[in-house]
Amino acid sequence: TIYNGVYKLLPGSILKISKSNIDNNDIPLPHLYWSLHEVAMNGQKNLFLGTTDEAQDQLECLLTQSISGQMISDVPLGAFLSGGIDSSTVLALMQKQSTRPIKTFTVGFYESDYNEAKHARAVANYLGTEHTELYVNDKKAIEIIPNLHQLYDEPFADSSQIPMALVSELARQHVTVSLSGDGGDELFGGYNRYLWGPAIWRRIYWMPRNFRAAIAGILTSVSPEAWDKVFSGLNIFLPKKLCYSTPGDKLHKLADILAVKSAEEIYEGLIIHWKNTQDVVKGNYEPITKIRLLNCSLDVLNLEHNMMYMDSVSYLPDDILVKVDRAAMGVSLETRIPFLDHRLVEFAWSLPLSMKVRDGQGKWLIRRILEQHVPSKLIDRPKMGFSIPLDSWLRGPLKPWAEKLLDESRLLEEGYFNSVPIRTMWLEHLSKKRNWSYHLWDVLMFQSWNSAIE
Repeated sequence: TIYNGVYKLLPGSILKISKSNIDNNDIPLPHLYWSLHEVAMNGQKNLFLGTTDEAQDQLECLLTQSISGQMISDVPLGAFLSGGIDSSTVLALMQKQSTRPIKTFTVGFYESDYNEAKHARAVANYLGTEHTELYVNDKKAIEIIPNLHQLYDEPFADSSQIPMALVSELARQHVTVSLSGDGGDELFGGYNRYLWGPAIWRRIYWMPRNFRAAIAGILTSVSPEAWDKVFSGLNIFLPKKLCYSTPGDKLHKLADILAVKSAEEIYEGLIIHWKNTQDVVKGNYEPITKIRLLNCSLDVLNLEHNMMYMDSVSYLPDDILVKVDRAAMGVSLETRIPFLDHRLVEFAWSLPLSMKVRDGQGKWLIRRILEQHVPSKLIDRPKMGFSIPLDSWLRGPLKPWAEKLLDESRLLEEGYFNSVPIRTMWLEHLSKKRNWSYHLWDVLMFQSWNSAIE
């Protein structure tokens, strides 16, 4: 952890503390009782050989079994609903097993580019749930931001923590336990990077790196906002699978990875915010993590499964589940994750890639299950994620708060950061030259946490 002498128990581990540990002041060593690496390797070496219909039936059976067990509760129970594939599938199978309408909860935004509430409402109406939604404006965000450090205990910089905290607070007013659809993306290829990464590498690996760098320069010479305007005019002519939210940011992200040396570097390029941290954090060194240890990836042929595995052992436990658990437990709400039942995870890793990613879409098998319960027109749209209009909020209502934490004299006095690159990004962001909201949020969350503990 960020605190000296304090450690976290890793997922799937158990820690035995003996009297001798205490007497000798020894730190006991954890050991694994369940290994995702072993599960994934065994699954890919012993692939499911049945038909797609058989795979679909078995997956639905396992998911139904998991949901059934997690619906056992002596207290009121509900579900988070974004209107996306995973949460809608969980909800459909919950409602199928319930004799009364399931209580569902979602957060919406007044900014249409970020608002999934209307889609969630459509799914809820079709399934007949008891639906509650909360629309969030910048004032509501400002109210909760000063309390984020109390929820997360450490600097935590996933900006979707804001809607997660708000939807948890909303749900707790009605239920004590809530199910979510987390884990589906990592298991069944739901993130856009699983489509982008391999597709990009297949198209660029043969090009000289200098040529790729020149293309990157052309892409970044146009601001993300300008690219968004270009694509907004083209969307009516493009197929749905090519219509992405915030396309400008994605093109700039593409530019960041065009000069990679290998396929493995694409994953890091797609997920990283600050490429040269030594230029930003004083006296820093990159810690050895699973992301930087390439031998931690799977020994399989396809890049997609390697990326899914790396997300499952890093992004999922260190970001997604932290975000959900801390936000929910901060209001005494218990969350349960049906997709992470170990039997379902083990089956998912035995499936061939073609049952997860097909025809330019992820979660192919999950979609087939959902289409048996919800019309495809209600869920067939570009993936948005749990994003918020952070870029405009930082230029508007959050600007005074951010300016105080990013003040140059303050950065110099505290001594953690080099102020020049941060101030440059901040000014570029304010002028709309670039959207640096995610990079800045990393620094802002550290600054906010550090201010609270001083």
